[in-house]
Amino acid sequence: MIRGLQKTSLYLLAGAAALGVLVSGAPAVQAQGLTEAQYQRLKAELKKELAAESDVDLKVKWKGAPQLSSRDKKFQFKVRGRLMVDYDSIDQDQAITGERDINGWEARRARLGVEGHVWYDWKYKFEVDFAGGNEAEVKDAYIAYAGFSDWHNFQILMGQFKVANSLEGMTSSRFITFMERSAFIDAFQLEPRYLGVGIHAGDDHWSFQTSYNGSSIEDQGDFTDDQTVFAVRGTVAPINNDTTVVHLGASYRSRNAGTLDENDAGGKSADLYRYRARGADLHLADRFVDTDPLGESDDYWGLEGAVVYNRFSVQGEYGQMSVDVPSIYPGSPDYEGYYIEGSVFLTDDMRNYKAKAGEFTRVKVSNPVFGGSGGWGAWQLAGRYDVVDLGSDAGPLTNAGHDCDKCGDQGTWTIGLNWWLTDYTALKFNVASSDISGAFDENDGAVIDGFGLRGQIDW
Repeated sequence: MIRGLQKTSLYLLAGAAALGVLVSGAPAVQAQGLTEAQYQRLKAELKKELAAESDVDLKVKWKGAPQLSSRDKKFQFKVRGRLMVDYDSIDQDQAITGERDINGWEARRARLGVEGHVWYDWKYKFEVDFAGGNEAEVKDAYIAYAGFSDWHNFQILMGQFKVANSLEGMTSSRFITFMERSAFIDAFQLEPRYLGVGIHAGDDHWSFQTSYNGSSIEDQGDFTDDQTVFAVRGTVAPINNDTTVVHLGASYRSRNAGTLDENDAGGKSADLYRYRARGADLHLADRFVDTDPLGESDDYWGLEGAVVYNRFSVQGEYGQMSVDVPSIYPGSPDYEGYYIEGSVFLTDDMRNYKAKAGEFTRVKVSNPVFGGSGGWGAWQLAGRYDVVDLGSDAGPLTNAGHDCDKCGDQGTWTIGLNWWLTDYTALKFNVASSDISGAFDENDGAVIDGFGLRGQIDW
C-alpha cells in the first residue's frame, strides 16, 4: 500500500511539473511545432489525469482531533475523549462530623471513545471512562437512526445513553459552569446512563427527549425482573439568537428498582434507591446528607430556566422527588432541591446554547491562548447557591425504625472562576461552603468548606 502511495505521489508530481511547463512556457512549446489546438488538448488531458490520480475518497477536518469522512459524507469517524485532573482541599468540620480534612488529587474523568456515522443515516457513539480506579466504566454506547433528520433532527437511539432529566444534567461535564453539578442533581441521580430505547428531536427553538430504559451495562444480567426507567423532557427557546437566549423546560422521570437475581443478591428482593450528596459540591468530599437505601421506586418532577444576554447568564432549576418505600414504613417521603446561578464573562465571550438538544455547549473563545497568539482567552466569573432537602420527611421513617442518622438538609454557596484558554482547554477554580442542618442529621450544624482546582482538555 505504501509503495502504491509513493507511486501515485510521483505521478502527481510529474503531472504537476508537466502542467506547469505547459502553462508557463506555452510560447516555447508552440515554437517547437505544437499548434494552439494541440497545446490546449494536451493541457486538458494532463488536467484530467491529475484529477483522476488525486481522487482520494477522504476528507480530514480538525474538530479538537482529526475527523475523517468520505467526500460524499456517507461515512464519518472521529476519536473523542476528555481528561479532567482535580485538586480538592476540604475542611470537613471534624469536631462535628468526625471526618478528617481532605487534600488530594484525582483524575476526575479520563474518557476515550469514538463517534461518527455510517451509510449517512446511522450514528454511533462509544466512550469508556478510565478514572474509576482499577475498573473502566462504559459511558455512552449506542447507535441511532437519524434518517429522519430533515424532520426536526428526529432520531431513534438504542443502547446506553444519558436519560434526559435536567438542564444541568444534560449539559456535558465539559461545558458546565462549575466543577461539579449542584447537590440535588447528584442526590437524585439526574445524569445517569441506562440501556434502552429513546427518541430525540429538536430545532432552533425547542427540543424533546423521551426514553424507556432498564439497567446499565455495568448491571446487566443482575436482575430477574429488570429495573425500569421512563423519562420525558421538553424545552423551548422562544428567543435564541447571537446575543440573547431564553430557555424554559420541564422533565419527568419514573423509576422502579426491579428485582435482583437471588443467587447474586443473597435473597434481597430489590436493589433500593439511595439519595445523598457530597459536601461543598466537591467530588472528594464525604456525604453528610444521606438517606441510605430505601426507595423501591420514585418519581421526579423538574422545572428549569436560563437567560443569556451577551456576557451575562442566569440559570436555575427546581426538582421534587416522591419516593415509594417498603410497606413497613409509613407514607412516601418527598425530597426536593434547587439551585440558582449567575455568571459574567470578563472578556468579549458568551455561553453557547444548543436549542435542538436543550443544553449548553462549547464556549467559542474569541481570543484564544496558544503559541504566539497573544490572546487572553475567555475569563468567566460565576456564583451559585444550591439546596438539597433530605430531612423534611425523616420523622415518620425514623420512628418506624429506618436508620436515618444523616437525613438532613444541605445548602451550598459556590464561587467559581473559569479560564477558557481555547475552545478545548480550560482551568477552573471553585471556592465552596456547605451548611448541614436537620433534626435527624447527626451532622447538624456542621460547615464544610472547600477549594477546588481543575485542568481539563477534550477532543
